[in-house]
Amino acid sequence: MTAATVTPPCGIHVVGSTSFNLPRLVMGSPRRFRNCAFWNEKRNKYKLSSRTSSSPIAAALPFELSPPPIDHDFLDTVTVAGAKVSEDGIIETFDNDEEALDAFDNGVVVVDLSHFGRIRVSGDDRIQFLHNQSTADFDCLQEGQGCDTVFVTPTARTIDIAHAWMMRNAILLVVSPMTCQYITEMLNKYIFFADKVEIQDITKRTCFFALAGPKSNQVMDNLNLSDLIGQPYGTNRHYSVNGMPITVGVGSIISEEGFSLLMSPAIAGSLWKTLLSQGVIPMGSNAWEKLRVTQGRPAPGKELTNEFNVLEAGLWNSVSLNKGCYKGQETIARLMTYDGVKQRLWGIRLSAPVESGSTIMVNEKKVGKVTSYTTRRKESDHFGLGYIKRKAASEGDTVIVGDEVVGTVVEVPFLSRQCPPPKSSSP
Repeated sequence: MTAATVTPPCGIHVVGSTSFNLPRLVMGSPRRFRNCAFWNEKRNKYKLSSRTSSSPIAAALPFELSPPPIDHDFLDTVTVAGAKVSEDGIIETFDNDEEALDAFDNGVVVVDLSHFGRIRVSGDDRIQFLHNQSTADFDCLQEGQGCDTVFVTPTARTIDIAHAWMMRNAILLVVSPMTCQYITEMLNKYIFFADKVEIQDITKRTCFFALAGPKSNQVMDNLNLSDLIGQPYGTNRHYSVNGMPITVGVGSIISEEGFSLLMSPAIAGSLWKTLLSQGVIPMGSNAWEKLRVTQGRPAPGKELTNEFNVLEAGLWNSVSLNKGCYKGQETIARLMTYDGVKQRLWGIRLSAPVESGSTIMVNEKKVGKVTSYTTRRKESDHFGLGYIKRKAASEGDTVIVGDEVVGTVVEVPFLSRQCPPPKSSSP
């Protein structure tokens, strides 16, 4: 049977030896940064250079283990610029949510996702280990490639989607904030005595930005990073800003378009300012959550719970159906063999506000429930995600949510890009 996963072709891209110049990174007062190794008053520009194929890549990335000492916090930079930051250190808003949402559709935005979890999996057995512990086919991937994979229970119930980057000596997993500790502990639990695998939570040692919107490519071109434009989803490459490492990958977590940037906290503020100098609009987590719902990306605790399996969540691109034994594989095989997927996740355009957990009705019969709710750009424009029984409703059908709210079932971009196998296929 043909696998449902749509990973890029197996093969490694060799990065040539090139050097680039970024627009000047405004760092602030030299006095304040006099102890920072990357500060140099005499330089007018930061040079950005890609690592050559013959030089160390993952092994030479200090941010994977311990960043250099710094005396400046990235959150100080954005707070001074007007950001509202929660007690947990999450940038909630720049008081520009409408502008940012418009820029996602028509321009380009940057979002600080440093509160998302980042897990480094290393050791000689790391590829086979993740191959067995999640749904994607890691054996097919080479250094510099990437994919989405799903962590599931033994009965294929969903835990979280992880975005994976294959590096020379490690695999980086980007997961949701609420599941990072659980997944780290779960993976450690499955390491046996003879396994050469090490799991590290490097969330607090790194920063992570997402760049999204139709003009993302233009920004990458302006920063002399055009070699990533047009590359397959998950492709990642390493660069150096004055000796400080940065990894850039294709895809913005919420979409296969855009880019993701992983860096040491030491250069996060300067890189952020450089992106804004290119006309990029900053976006906070409040607007990002609106995007998550309207784009249809499932989230732990909402669409990804012990109540729903990975195929009901529609995450076909993250699931390999022919890679052999892995956690949840037997359940997934039965679901495919006996057409056992009884419900699926949809977007719902709503006539009024609803609560998450509200019942979805068709002909006065319960057919599903709402898992997420938000407003779009206008507070009167209501939207939700919800699971609906397959035979009860499909795209364009009308449903009743709660007591009397009218809803229309619609496709959402993230799920519409998923590619289920032909109905005649069998595992």
